[in-house]
Amino acid sequence: MQKKLCTNLFIIVLVGGILFTSCKSRKILADTPISKSESFSGKYRDKYSTLLGVSKNQIENEKLYQFIDDWMGVPHLDGGWDKEGIDCSGFTNLLIKEIYKRPLLRTARLMAEQVKRKFENELQEGDLVFFDFNGQKFNHVGVYLQNNKFVHASTSKGVIISNLKDSWYYKYFSRAGSIHY
Repeated sequence: MQKKLCTNLFIIVLVGGILFTSCKSRKILADTPISKSESFSGKYRDKYSTLLGVSKNQIENEKLYQFIDDWMGVPHLDGGWDKEGIDCSGFTNLLIKEIYKRPLLRTARLMAEQVKRKFENELQEGDLVFFDFNGQKFNHVGVYLQNNKFVHASTSKGVIISNLKDSWYYKYFSRAGSIHY
């Protein structure tokens, strides 16, 4: 009986030591710096290069695509400001503040007054795109990504990536620009 107890104790100590060592080695690995290309390969680069129709090496802003991924599919809610529900200007505001460290006014209409206007062919990642739905000037906003794609909080599908050249969006497209201060 005593021998069996010692054997069980030995096994517990051995397993505990292995677990402790493996946890410690994981921590050491987690604290080891990883190069940009290693840390941002795979998941986001593959997914967003496919969604945007660009090559993998064009997906460079890791924080931007992680942010988008975290919010993708969050439902639309007028006046919403969190993952329970968000509207287009709330989403745009949070993205620009989090990723580009720039403050924006709260509504799409006020944001449209903040941008330095650009032509479509001048758009760059992080620029804002505005739409006039239901006859109202600048009542929808999104953030331009690449290759005519933009991310926004759609009233019907929540946070999604859409194509600016899609005939439905393009007929309501009204302004684009970079944040101007």
